[in-house]
Amino acid sequence: MIAETVCSAVSAAGLGIAVVTAYRKRFLTAARLAAYSLVPVGLVMTGVVGWLADTALSPTAWAGFGVLGAAWLLFAGTRAVERRRGAGGRTEPGAVAPAASAPSLGGTTRPASRPAAGTPGAAPRADGSAEDFSDIEAILKKHGI
Repeated sequence: MIAETVCSAVSAAGLGIAVVTAYRKRFLTAARLAAYSLVPVGLVMTGVVGWLADTALSPTAWAGFGVLGAAWLLFAGTRAVERRRGAGGRTEPGAVAPAASAPSLGGTTRPASRPAAGTPGAAPRADGSAEDFSDIEAILKKHGI
């Protein structure tokens, strides 16, 4: 009841301001003010204001919003974990790591220390697994970096 009264008062005040604006020969602005002023009355007449008032004061509705929020957090969390794992966390026999040149089946030994691949003077490794950065270096040199 109070919400309907407040909406009616807001609409009446807006229409009064629209009349004053039209009196000042600003008809386009007056028409916009009248349109905005009629929205609260329209919402009351369609029942939206009553539904919002019932929802805002209902503990069941707020519990429902909480459940929806928890569901959204679960969806977002599982999506983030899935992206972090990549390919949904599934591994196949003989699968190759994204940056590897040979299947990572275990049992291979790595040298104790090696220079980083991007550092100048880093020689390719003997087993041929070093990546070729010559095209990237050419692009960087072209741009003076």
